[in-house]
Amino acid sequence: MFAHDCPRAPLDGAAVVYRLRHYRGDGIKVASPNYLRREFPISAAPAVDRIDQKILARLQADGRVSNKALAEAVGLSASACLARVRRLEIEGLIQGYHADIAVDRLRPTVAIFAEVTLGQHHPGDFARFESFVRDSGEIVEAAQVSGAYDYLMRVVVGDMEAWREFSDQILNSNLGVTKISSHVVMKTAKGFAGVQVSPSPGLD
Repeated sequence: MFAHDCPRAPLDGAAVVYRLRHYRGDGIKVASPNYLRREFPISAAPAVDRIDQKILARLQADGRVSNKALAEAVGLSASACLARVRRLEIEGLIQGYHADIAVDRLRPTVAIFAEVTLGQHHPGDFARFESFVRDSGEIVEAAQVSGAYDYLMRVVVGDMEAWREFSDQILNSNLGVTKISSHVVMKTAKGFAGVQVSPSPGLD
């Protein structure tokens, strides 16, 4: 592992410092978003051009692509491409690299979409429930939404009995939850495969 503080030139009056922490598949050290930190908040939105969009789209499709292959795909030299990737990481446009695991091949699973309603809607009520959500391994995704309920969660458990016990735990804990409506996933029609980086067609 390699760790080194690297100051960059000030951006909008804010000195940016980042740490290099891990290696890409081709042996090139890159900045890990998990270890990036800003000394001061930067108010200006990052400037992103067409080449940046191509880099983001390619990395989203294949986070293990080598820097050499990525550079060739977007028409840059290897050094220029790596510099852009580092900048995109530092600016928070690249938030991490992840493996898409087929958990259903590891163990039996049941996926649930759960609509959660809170009894009270004070800031502390939301904060308490969201703290529980962040600490829960069963809840893999959650969003506060508008409409008839307060949160929509995606939960992955071993079986329906496990879901019953987990939902009872939520209702019986001091979380302020008054109602949970659940929907069992019968089939995934489309899994998450990335977001559209740009509305413009033909980036690739």
